[in-house]
Amino acid sequence: MARLNVNPTRMELSRLKKQLGTATRGHKLLKDKQDELMRRFILLVKKNNQLRIDVEHELTTALSSFVLANATLNEAFIEELVAVPANDVSLDVIEKNIMSVTVPIMNFHYDESIVNAPLNYGYLNSNAELDGAFDKISTILPKLLELAEVEKTCQLMSEEIEKTRRRVNALEYMTIPQLEETIYYIQMKLEENERSEITRLIKIKNMGSNT
Repeated sequence: MARLNVNPTRMELSRLKKQLGTATRGHKLLKDKQDELMRRFILLVKKNNQLRIDVEHELTTALSSFVLANATLNEAFIEELVAVPANDVSLDVIEKNIMSVTVPIMNFHYDESIVNAPLNYGYLNSNAELDGAFDKISTILPKLLELAEVEKTCQLMSEEIEKTRRRVNALEYMTIPQLEETIYYIQMKLEENERSEITRLIKIKNMGSNT
């Protein structure tokens, strides 16, 4: 590790020692932050994976029901049912700070009665597969919205973990060793100068004693 190009003076030594103390404290704080971010990130990933499994399973079941319904019902009838949304969904996004990471909190507003009665249509032209498909799609909506929020939070936290890791590594493997090596160099240089000065003074004293 190349040392810093500085003058080997006591003032410079004092300045670098303070800088090393700041860098060491900063490294510890960043390392603690990285560890806590990783802990929270792992918990979120587990939650995200479980949510995704649940959502994909329920969506697969619902789509299978749609396929069966489409095979036994008039396709135009099904298209007419889903052509116009049965309910409006609005989204409010607010920000939350998690360990200096700004993550979105998504508040979805929709008529919860749609879960119980998603679409109004006559049962004469319907069948059990179509009814089941609509029921599943409606009940999965809250999980689907939650999944979107959790996945976005995971993405943002992952980016922050990577940035923090780079900063920790820069301090640990470059800045701190460079400061330590420079401090050691200055200390050695000052000690060398001090020994030279003592030797010079002794010679001067001896020369004075011999005269």
